[in-house]
Amino acid sequence: MQHTLDNPVWYALTGPQADLAVGDGLARHYPREIAPFSAVAEPTVAAYDDLGVDLSHGLEARLFRPQEESAPQGWETISARPIVQMVAEEVEAFPDTSETEFVVLGPDDDADMLALAEAAKPGPFGPRTSSLGVYLGVRRAGQLIAMGGERFRLPGFVELSGICVHPSARGTGLGAVITANLMRMVLERGETPFLHVFPDNPAVALYARLGFLERAQLFVLWHRRLIGRQP
Repeated sequence: MQHTLDNPVWYALTGPQADLAVGDGLARHYPREIAPFSAVAEPTVAAYDDLGVDLSHGLEARLFRPQEESAPQGWETISARPIVQMVAEEVEAFPDTSETEFVVLGPDDDADMLALAEAAKPGPFGPRTSSLGVYLGVRRAGQLIAMGGERFRLPGFVELSGICVHPSARGTGLGAVITANLMRMVLERGETPFLHVFPDNPAVALYARLGFLERAQLFVLWHRRLIGRQP
């Protein structure tokens, strides 16, 4: 039986985040301004038919899948990258936060969050990404220099995402402090934090020190329809 974390976007958009979902049948999408990810219940022709209904011409579907899967007939694979999924049952090492003042970020901080994401490049971060959950930030002299928050929400699980530090503030431990506080916040609600990180990202070691364990290797697949392409 498939674990929900093997197909996280599907179980998020058919579960706790169903009110955000675009699509029907065997496929779902987040609105692109929130997150550029889609899901199929299973890699069948019928599911990909449903997947294509709500994709604009030429737009790829970005899928988290439990293994590398070829694009079906009428689709092409643009990218297929392995990604590590890590889960934490507790915070193993909690950094000193005595000199760090956190702020809970809200709509008034959206412009600063987008600017930080552009500078730090933590992965996809759109104009409405922060609406998916709680985001914590650190400001110095008014500038947002670190942040992180919640993205995919499944029954019993919450993904941590958007964790980043401005290049000018790296090496100060803020990434660890943000991550640990998010972990504690999720665990205190009785949920389990998880995250995704590419294998070559040095942050893998940091997450392991904080208590994250590798659960699985998934694949991020970018598949795009060929049917209806203009010559």
